[in-house]
Amino acid sequence: MTNVLPTGVPVCYRHPGRETYVRCTRCERPICPDCMRSASVGHQCPECVAEGRRTQRPTRTAFGGGVSGRRGYVTIGLILINVVMLLISLASAKNGAHALGGQGFAGLIGGDTPLLDKLGVIGEVKFSQNGPAVPFGVGDGQYYRLFTAMFMHFGILHLLMNMYALWILGRTLESFLGPVRFLALYLVAGLGGNVAAYLFQPADLSAGASTALFGLFAALFLVLRRLGLNATSVLPVILINLVFTISVPGISIAGHLGGFVVGALAGAGLAYAPRQRRSLVQAGALVAIVLVLLVLTIYQTGHIRG
Repeated sequence: MTNVLPTGVPVCYRHPGRETYVRCTRCERPICPDCMRSASVGHQCPECVAEGRRTQRPTRTAFGGGVSGRRGYVTIGLILINVVMLLISLASAKNGAHALGGQGFAGLIGGDTPLLDKLGVIGEVKFSQNGPAVPFGVGDGQYYRLFTAMFMHFGILHLLMNMYALWILGRTLESFLGPVRFLALYLVAGLGGNVAAYLFQPADLSAGASTALFGLFAALFLVLRRLGLNATSVLPVILINLVFTISVPGISIAGHLGGFVVGALAGAGLAYAPRQRRSLVQAGALVAIVLVLLVLTIYQTGHIRG
């Protein structure tokens, strides 16, 4: 089919009855006003626009993640999961006051519930004050607790404090890393803190998003440094939280510090991976960390079981 009338006047290649003197800037075929698609230079035909969309590389963050992380969907999703889990946890308590009460610092943030007892990190228990410690929970093969514990909280105040920190840290890091990398960082840091609690405080019930949040603090510092941005403002917040962790009774020191260390390692792997094969290096770093945590978990289980 020709794109020129016998008189020599060009016609639209999609609408042969329409005369036009405008051509697609990519394929140079004549196009009528209905077929014109605005481009950076001139106009393009619908086929060339579609082909350009197929071949155009998606926009990425500085660390290879998707820009959809700027919307904070993963952060919002994590907050919703934590809220729902607390509601289910409180509903599982026979005595609602017990779920919101307790002794000392535990009384401020809340108490345990039947669901929390089933999903929190604990490796051994004593059935009597002077009796021997026996494997329980993770020490008895319930390894899922190392994952579920990061979504459980001791009460409403405990949840509110952690979710406020997650809202601030999460949206910032998710926008830098992208949703997939941010979620991987969160889960690996949370797992690292829970494994540390299992290693160093196996007789204490531990739960909360704090293990992951301390990892996010460490990762945020490294990400800001890697981008050449001012990271000094993060240091006082990290220091205050570390002092708070060590000085206030009832807080899982091992869980917080473990999450911080693992978050720093994971954050370094994500932030400093070379541009060439960046995704492969980032994935390899996270997998290596998880494998080390797995080995430590297996070792501690063998030690507890004696």
